[in-house]
Amino acid sequence: MIVVLDAYTLCGEHRDVLEHILRPYGQVMIYDRTLPAQVVERAKGAEYVFTNKVVMDTAVMAALPDLRFIGVLATGYNVVDIEAARARGIVVANVPAYSTESVAQMVFAHLLNITQRVGHYADEVRSGAWSGQPDFSYRNTRLMELWGKTIGLVGFGNTGQATARIALGFGMKVRVFTSKAQHQLPRGVAKATLEEVFSGSDVVSLHCPLTRENSRMVNRDLLATMKPGAILINTARGGLVDDEALADALRSGRLMAAGLDVLTEEPPAPGHPLVGLENCFITPHIAWATEEAIARLVAITAQNLQTAAEGHPANNVAAR
Repeated sequence: MIVVLDAYTLCGEHRDVLEHILRPYGQVMIYDRTLPAQVVERAKGAEYVFTNKVVMDTAVMAALPDLRFIGVLATGYNVVDIEAARARGIVVANVPAYSTESVAQMVFAHLLNITQRVGHYADEVRSGAWSGQPDFSYRNTRLMELWGKTIGLVGFGNTGQATARIALGFGMKVRVFTSKAQHQLPRGVAKATLEEVFSGSDVVSLHCPLTRENSRMVNRDLLATMKPGAILINTARGGLVDDEALADALRSGRLMAAGLDVLTEEPPAPGHPLVGLENCFITPHIAWATEEAIARLVAITAQNLQTAAEGHPANNVAAR
């Protein structure tokens, strides 16, 4: 049996697409959302379980003796206790790199919105503000050209590399904080320390996974090293940033703006310190969700199930 615990975020009302690719491998049960207390009951007897955000921990696995495969419907797999899965011989397959180009595109969607204020000026025109002006050009915000500016990237995996490629196309200088050696980096990309990335960049964009070690890495001290008027972009993980510290940096005017697709708490509770700030532009965790990226995610999910059923699992993070 195959169970999908939380399909709604991925498929919305179109669960038939997911069911179609899974059906050849057994009976399929698809749930839109699953509460922690419902996981064992719904997954009982299943050999294959798919999750996006539903936690699969030691206790859950111990209660599911038939389980031999956990498919994560995402790249990050922190919702699964990998050590527990490895000890039980359970395959854990994620979906790597399906949204690389979409996330890099969102970095620049935020950056261009901040520097050119396209949404703001479109609203101004709709409201009649331009029509009432005596001049051909109407501006009431600062505008910024990206050419020649420095963008600092924290992390240089797939999305970091894709973002660097776009930045170079805009004529930006690129610095990266990465474990890679300088000779492994593309032409035009310079290796730097974390401190150098933050203190020397006009724009800082985060592209690293969230770990215990780097939780709230972007704190008051690090934000204080940024150039006055700099921009922070986060399309990686919300927990990398101390929300209160960032809110203070934005309210004080030290930072020009922030563009965020992720928050520590999703969805944010009423009164979240970043929601409502005029110079903080937040999208609701949608960088990954282009139609093209979702199509790739579904295709790789099918491949993960097929290879596991055939005995040679692909993308098995529990085998690393």
